[in-house]
Amino acid sequence: MQILVVEDEVSLANALKKILEQQGYFVDCVHDGLNAVDYAKGLDYNLIILDVMLPKLDGFEVIRILRKDGVSTPVLMLTARTSTADKVAGLNGGADDYMTKPFAAEELLARVNALTRRRGELIINTVDYGDLSLDLSSAVLTSGERTVQLSHKEFEVLKTFLSNPTMTVPTETLLINGWGMDSEATDNNVEVYVSFIRKKLKYLNSRVSIKKIQKIGYRLEVLE
Repeated sequence: MQILVVEDEVSLANALKKILEQQGYFVDCVHDGLNAVDYAKGLDYNLIILDVMLPKLDGFEVIRILRKDGVSTPVLMLTARTSTADKVAGLNGGADDYMTKPFAAEELLARVNALTRRRGELIINTVDYGDLSLDLSSAVLTSGERTVQLSHKEFEVLKTFLSNPTMTVPTETLLINGWGMDSEATDNNVEVYVSFIRKKLKYLNSRVSIKKIQKIGYRLEVLE
């Protein structure tokens, strides 16, 4: 099950990501309204956790655009604003639920579970693409009869690819997901781990390959 977290406070976004991933969810994080719209329209999320106060586009505008464009993904809005008028504005704008900061992790998870149950979904423990299947709980990658164990960073990088299989994933996104916002890792670190993953794909005899897109990032391809 995939969740998009839209929060401009990087430390809070990372905390939410950790809490949700511990429950078996796959989480993407973005930090401004424009990226929120792009991700929400480009990928099939089960839930969007959306902050109100965002750069570029605020949360109210983000949800207005998504609903106008037919994106029906449930939205849980987060904000430090406590006025009834703000809550009404969010709910009338298309949000499914509304939480004020600060909040307890237990309450957040309860609301997440309630919203995702409304769609009749179950938590997905694997991400699949082509002939690959990645177990999100064990970081074991499978293709046909062969399996291989991934390291933590290999897992984070490949999970990002497999969850965005039709997109060119920017190198910056891979750095954030694999090493964190505050890391001093560089593009070379990504290239090294992509090389490690390619070797494991070769060992698995997978038809999936990773293609580098100069000055942008990488994307998956399935060889015919």
